[in-house]
Amino acid sequence: MAKARRAALITGAGRNIGRACALGLAADGFNVVVNGSSDRAACEKVAREARKLGVKALVVMGDVGKPADCKRIAGMAIKTFGAIDVLVNNAALRPAKPFLKMTEAEWRRVIAVDLDAAVWLSQACLPGMLKKGWGRIVNFTGMNAIHGYAGRAPVSVAKHGVWGLTKSLAKEFGSAGVTVNAISPGPIAADVEDDDDSSHHRQQTVARVPLGRMGTPVEIAATARLLVSEAGAYINGQMIQVNGGAET
Repeated sequence: MAKARRAALITGAGRNIGRACALGLAADGFNVVVNGSSDRAACEKVAREARKLGVKALVVMGDVGKPADCKRIAGMAIKTFGAIDVLVNNAALRPAKPFLKMTEAEWRRVIAVDLDAAVWLSQACLPGMLKKGWGRIVNFTGMNAIHGYAGRAPVSVAKHGVWGLTKSLAKEFGSAGVTVNAISPGPIAADVEDDDDSSHHRQQTVARVPLGRMGTPVEIAATARLLVSEAGAYINGQMIQVNGGAET
């Protein structure tokens, strides 16, 4: 009997790093769950590309900033594939606004998407991983978590929180065969520009990169592919900086 394929859930998978992670994992033989919040057409396109690689792909739209949506997204993925073996918490907001002008709603929205979503999705997917004795969670932090940036207080706080969550879960579940790691990308040349993370900001940060250029989504996805592979099985509780040598 052929070995059943493992399944990966990638949030924010309609474009950029999420898309590259979804297609990279599909190329490695994982069935993929493609999640996005609004652009279904983009997510469906990623799913079609994944299927051409010989795997199954499911599109589940939903706002990961809402706990109920996190539960529904994970539930549909688990219902389809039996369990989620790999969770990639990629979806994020990166708004820029002066701290003194930030509203409570704006603060809570960033924390909900950038931090809380990783909590609720991990909680939903971990039972299946524990039952199998194998699982991978990949979170995303970023230079916001390392440096902090003026005008991006909620992003920096949320990404610091993701790093703390990563370390805690790695210690709690490592003995059960589940590894939890974080990737910290440097400035990335996006396939599709984010409304809240301008190319101007990325051009400013690229000055810190010794390689003298932005990274690509595929280069970031390569690290995610390593972390979920058998070759990466001894990497746990780490934040891997993929930033061209940018100052830390």
